[in-house]
Amino acid sequence: MSFDSLQARIRALKSPVVAELDLQDLPPALLARHIGQCGETLQAAAQATEEFGLLLIDGLWDAVPAVSFPAAPFERLGWRGLAVLEKLIAHAKQKGLFVIADAQRGGLGPAATAYAAAWLGRVPVGGALSPVFDADCVTVNGYLGSDCLKPFLDCCAGTGKCALVVAKLPSPSSVELEDLVAGDRLVHTAVGDLAGRLAKGAAGEKYGFGALGVVFGTPYPVEMKQLRRRLERVFFLVPCCDTAGDMEVAQHAFNEYGRGAAVCVGKPILDACRGVDTDISQAVHTVASELGRKWKESITIL
Repeated sequence: MSFDSLQARIRALKSPVVAELDLQDLPPALLARHIGQCGETLQAAAQATEEFGLLLIDGLWDAVPAVSFPAAPFERLGWRGLAVLEKLIAHAKQKGLFVIADAQRGGLGPAATAYAAAWLGRVPVGGALSPVFDADCVTVNGYLGSDCLKPFLDCCAGTGKCALVVAKLPSPSSVELEDLVAGDRLVHTAVGDLAGRLAKGAAGEKYGFGALGVVFGTPYPVEMKQLRRRLERVFFLVPCCDTAGDMEVAQHAFNEYGRGAAVCVGKPILDACRGVDTDISQAVHTVASELGRKWKESITIL
């Protein structure tokens, strides 16, 4: 399926917004309640993270096409956090959301194969194959080369899932490596070309985007335009698209039909929870719906 299922949900909602659920900053009242039950422990933090995540998903499932879970807030809680991440991914998928695991994994040989199986596929246990995180898509670090990416692509072919290769991040220091000249290209362009080349044989039947997309951040409108023209069949995810200026730049990631891209929005959605002790789900639903309306005014998705 490649990115077909995500593109279909974007078209249905007329919104390319991916809610980025970075669950490091928990509502104080919610966290305090779990500390009261478990003390100032990792267990309390994990339980609060689970409750908060479930409330967010329940408010977002019919307002955005997808959610993204950065892995770091869960990993910092150890096995308890990873168990919560499994539960939240399962709940989001049950609600019909497309789920991106922002794990930025990278490895060679058996390590890459294991990462791919954990996030996208199934792990053999005796004669059985068991899903682990079971996300629809995972972010990967392409700077280790094709040996790192091929196991993920192989897993995508067997599961109908997809992966996103980190090409250019929005951080100011990304230019230190990602904008270096490599022959007649910049390094981030070479990473994008690699993703496009590897994914050629795994394109979705309906929309034609390959199973490997790219992560490409603002504020680099010129570079984004150039890469969009270069990679017609590659899906783009634009991270940290939280302001009106980010929205203006991110429009260059879409093709002439308003397809082939999604935008990660985190801060406005999570800020809606601040000071809200009761109906968190309704608060985030309101904000996400308004974000979708703004995108309908900015870009026509055919």
